[in-house]
Amino acid sequence: MSDTTWFNRLGLGLFVHWGHAATRGWELSWQMTGGVHLQEPPLAAVGCEEYFDNAATFQPDLFDPDDWAERAWNAGARYVVFTTKHHDGYAMFDSALSDHTSAKLAGHDFTREVVDAFRSRGFRIGLYFSIVDWHHEDYPRYTDATVPKPYVVGSHPRATPEAFERYRQFMLGQLNELLTGYGQIDILWLDGEFEYSPAEWRFDEIRQFIRDRQPDCMVNDRCLGHGDFVTPEQQLPVAAPSKPWECCLTMNSTWGYVPDDDSWKSARALLHSFVEAASMGGNLLLNVGPTGRGELPAQAVERLDAFADWMATHAESVRDVEPGLQLWQFHGPSTRRVNADGGERLYLHLVMRPYEHIVARGLPVRRITAVTLLGDGGPLPFKVTSQLKDVHAQNPDPTGELVVDIAPERLDALCSVIAIDLAPATGQS
Repeated sequence: MSDTTWFNRLGLGLFVHWGHAATRGWELSWQMTGGVHLQEPPLAAVGCEEYFDNAATFQPDLFDPDDWAERAWNAGARYVVFTTKHHDGYAMFDSALSDHTSAKLAGHDFTREVVDAFRSRGFRIGLYFSIVDWHHEDYPRYTDATVPKPYVVGSHPRATPEAFERYRQFMLGQLNELLTGYGQIDILWLDGEFEYSPAEWRFDEIRQFIRDRQPDCMVNDRCLGHGDFVTPEQQLPVAAPSKPWECCLTMNSTWGYVPDDDSWKSARALLHSFVEAASMGGNLLLNVGPTGRGELPAQAVERLDAFADWMATHAESVRDVEPGLQLWQFHGPSTRRVNADGGERLYLHLVMRPYEHIVARGLPVRRITAVTLLGDGGPLPFKVTSQLKDVHAQNPDPTGELVVDIAPERLDALCSVIAIDLAPATGQS
């Protein structure tokens, strides 16, 4: 693979979990198992055949991928990851290898329509693809008699070696359709690695299979041992991973459209996760589960619109940036941007309202040229201090403390950002 630095310059992505289960308000795939053992909140299990047969009812008459793309773009997202096939085996694309597809049952190649809409808007394109298939006879197919409810890893039905190899060739065939039929794919987001061993999946062969068809496509770490980026799920890492990374996060508790799930995170909480990811050099892949008719839920639209309002004046602090200060320097997320002349702009994200002053330590205080508040763009009053020994030693570039005052009425409702401009160091240009 050539360059991967573009990945963590994007900042925000949109994850779309969608399939026929949305017509019933079911979670994708997991509804037929009643969720996972000890899952909170639990899912009410439905029969496997009832779940599979529901595919025939999927006719999303309000599906408008251009609207999805426009809302996501305005919210600041610059890449999309779309579920082409979840564990349930329902292909959201036109596959010649199966009749269990949206093209045959719903008359739509939803993957193509989503890819075309988002690509034309300027997004990097990512495809989610589960390597398991609970509908396929050779996998083998899930039945109420063979699958524990709730699901427990390791207790699922297993194929014979011969059947599994037939299934594996089928899986690679569908993957080939996606990698050769939809233009440049920037990200392949694999899932479902947990039911067979890495030796059985032969991930080294899968990774080479992908590379042969899409040499510059980045693959996530669920291609075990062969991933290009790391994908912590539902929570930020305690420390930045060494590889490029993103955190995939739901807006409520479920990935698909489950109207009974009213545990929606606030726009502020989601935005704070975003700025924290950016401060550690990562992306936030924010999930949405469209309805069975193809609309984005009103609660999701409300949060995307809140992101759009904030990003209209704060995007420079979270996109195409690097990690900023260390936590001993500033108690909160921060990012930085290096200018062509060697100067810098630091961004301090206020995820909590300050009681009094905002303090940043260990800064080259004589090189501070301006302190402004993103949003209204106005200057902020500040003072700097440095140690007396640096004064006596006539240190031309001492470090010290920056103390900033901000009036409460100027604070942003979601997250205020202080921009600190630094001149280049002497001799640097």
